[in-house]
Amino acid sequence: MKLDEPQRLAVTKWIADGAKLSEIQSRLAAEFGLKLTYMEARFLVDDLKLTPKDPEPPKVIAPPADAASAAPLTTQPIPTAPVGGNVTVTVDQITKPGTMISGKVAFSDGQLADWYLDQTGRLGVVPKQQGYKPIAEDVKDFQLALQQEVAKLGY
Repeated sequence: MKLDEPQRLAVTKWIADGAKLSEIQSRLAAEFGLKLTYMEARFLVDDLKLTPKDPEPPKVIAPPADAASAAPLTTQPIPTAPVGGNVTVTVDQITKPGTMISGKVAFSDGQLADWYLDQTGRLGVVPKQQGYKPIAEDVKDFQLALQQEVAKLGY
């Protein structure tokens, strides 16, 4: 696909303004009557030696000042019933990419795991030891401690 000079300048400006390929495809059709497939738009941008900007990473919203000063980033160990161990939950100061909030958990038997809540609110737990499954009482204590920590941070 060959573009004339005003069309090339328009596409270059759209890219500089942060337009995505799908937006460029739509604007080419609307403003110049050029109907391209997504792949054709991609090749066109590549032929013009342009690179669309990556989207801005989501901005992390700081917790309210009073909540941040009152709530430590770690919980106190929560004793578990018959096994006599503790479950400790910590919240990462720097959230892992692709998550709303993340942290670590230490179960009563000493096993460690990373945990996270994704943008849809799904909880994920990734044990350090592959295949590890905590006992039911630890899971219950972990959920309770996590709920308390997340509430302190305003989620």
